[in-house]
Amino acid sequence: MEGSNKPPQIMEVVKLQIPCPRSVNGIGLEPDPDWSFRTLLSELDALEKKLNISSSVPLPFTKNKSREFYGEKGTKRSSNTFVMKISDDEFEDSESENEEVHGHDRGLVKVARFNCDEIYFSGSDNDSDDKPCLEVQPYLMNEVGLVESGLHELTHEHQLGEEIRNAISALETDLTNESEESSSAHTKVEKYRAARREVERKFDVQYQRRIAEGLDNHLTAVQRHHELKSQIEERRIRNDAAHEEAKRREKALQEERLRQEKAKAEAEVQAKLKAEEANRIALEAKRIAEKEAAEKEAAKAPKAPTSEVPQTAALRGPNATSSGSLIAQSKGSENDKTNKSQSAGNMLRAAESALNLERERLQKLKELEGINQSLRSSSNEDFGSTERHIARLIRQIRGTKDNVTTKATELVKIFNNPRCPQAISIASFAKKMVSHCESPDNAPFACGHVIILVTSQFPQAMDLLVAELQRACIYTVPKHISYSKSAFDSKEAYWKVLGYREDDGKIESKKDYLKRLESYMRLYGALVQTEVAGRQNIHGLKEGWAWLARFLNALPANIYTAVALNAFLQTAGFALYRKYKSQFMKLLNIVSENFLNALRSQEDPELRPITADIQSYLEDKKFLLEPEGRTLQDSLLSSVMVPDATDSDYRAPSFYQHSRNYY
Repeated sequence: MEGSNKPPQIMEVVKLQIPCPRSVNGIGLEPDPDWSFRTLLSELDALEKKLNISSSVPLPFTKNKSREFYGEKGTKRSSNTFVMKISDDEFEDSESENEEVHGHDRGLVKVARFNCDEIYFSGSDNDSDDKPCLEVQPYLMNEVGLVESGLHELTHEHQLGEEIRNAISALETDLTNESEESSSAHTKVEKYRAARREVERKFDVQYQRRIAEGLDNHLTAVQRHHELKSQIEERRIRNDAAHEEAKRREKALQEERLRQEKAKAEAEVQAKLKAEEANRIALEAKRIAEKEAAEKEAAKAPKAPTSEVPQTAALRGPNATSSGSLIAQSKGSENDKTNKSQSAGNMLRAAESALNLERERLQKLKELEGINQSLRSSSNEDFGSTERHIARLIRQIRGTKDNVTTKATELVKIFNNPRCPQAISIASFAKKMVSHCESPDNAPFACGHVIILVTSQFPQAMDLLVAELQRACIYTVPKHISYSKSAFDSKEAYWKVLGYREDDGKIESKKDYLKRLESYMRLYGALVQTEVAGRQNIHGLKEGWAWLARFLNALPANIYTAVALNAFLQTAGFALYRKYKSQFMKLLNIVSENFLNALRSQEDPELRPITADIQSYLEDKKFLLEPEGRTLQDSLLSSVMVPDATDSDYRAPSFYQHSRNYY
């Protein structure tokens, strides 16, 4: 400078360095001095926005105003760039350069001006190297508090991280609470659903109960309708039957007249025959008398001739006497034979055709027993197991379709078994089947089906089974033997002929005998009325009709015949009516007018129950009702059903009482 003794100052470029560490707590300082706090704040705001955007849950705080920095004395600092000033006089060139630089980079940063009036720049080369270039080197940022601001910012960032951690912890707590609330809500929902299901179940049960009640009411109404329809139909049938009865009576009267006229004509014919016979006898007697008179006249002739005649008479006398005696004996024997025949005819009441058939069947059975006896004696095989097997199968017969088919198939297999002769198997089958009907749990209709299924493949078994049945019960023939003191030594002998059993010298009671008689007749009645699709019953309804006709024509009315007739009608009457209709009704009329009247006329208290049963059967028209067990069941399970409109209106529970106390 002018007027001073100071050496001339040399202008040099000085590189200023911040008198502070290059990094604080791991944060490096910007080497470029032209930075501003606004840029730093914008970067921090951008960082916070990124944090808010990346977080799925909004942060509990949001910065809504820019950061502010304070100086050492607590005064608010401006966010503009700080300015360092240097004297214009000393550094004009530098200013011009700085202005150029400022003009060049005006869009980026402001010009930094530094005031270095107190700094002495020595351009002498004589200064020692150990002397610092700047004698006075103050901290340039003391006034602005850069370090304090940085530390404050770091502290604020630390607090910000702490707040973020607290927010994250709060978020985790909120998530845990929300999870618990969600679980509680889910539990409540499940409980509500369970409660709703229970309510709906109760509603369903109530609805089903209402449906069941409605269905029951409907079925009851349908059943009542069917009962009413059945009653109407039964009333109509009764009216028709009454009309038919009137016609029948009228026709019966006409037939009675014809019968009387016929009987009268026959009586006249018999009278004529008797008159002719009397005339013939009178003529014969007259001829004999004339012959005797001629012989007497010849005796009165001359002696010689007379001597010849007595000689001749003497010669002829013994011969004549013997001849007369022989004729008399012959006539006497014929009379005795006729008397015995008439006596036997009065004792044995049966149709001749029925007796012939019985004789033929018993002959076949006797021949079969002889054959079986020879087979048993000539063979070492024991056929007892086969007979026991047959008996076991027969005892297992029940009133179901599957059972009947199975048992019949197994019996046919036994008949076809070559290890046992067929004659023994068939004889055992016939005998065991007849004896099984005495069992209290026998099913006669099911047994009838098994018999038809077996005899359709082995026809010879039918005659043998009927023969066994007729041998066990004479009323299946039908026939009856009346008691006669001249024919039987005692009542026990007569009862044995009827079929009473003797056990240890004692004859069974009448009650037991009538029970067995009824069982045999029920089996016979079930047999003749059984019809199996695709199989032929060779002893069917035709034989049942013949039995009933022979019974009414030949057998008397008593306790034995009444029980037999009632059992037969109870089992076979339904089928006979369906096939023969009015013809069967005629036979029932005969039962009503003749048989029942004959029972009533005896005035026996023992006959009243069975008479009432037969009369009830006729008056109630129980032959219109199908007997229980006639139709085989599909299974043994019981079920309740409403009668179908297509079913017969007359099908009803069984009316037959096997334990009827008329024995």
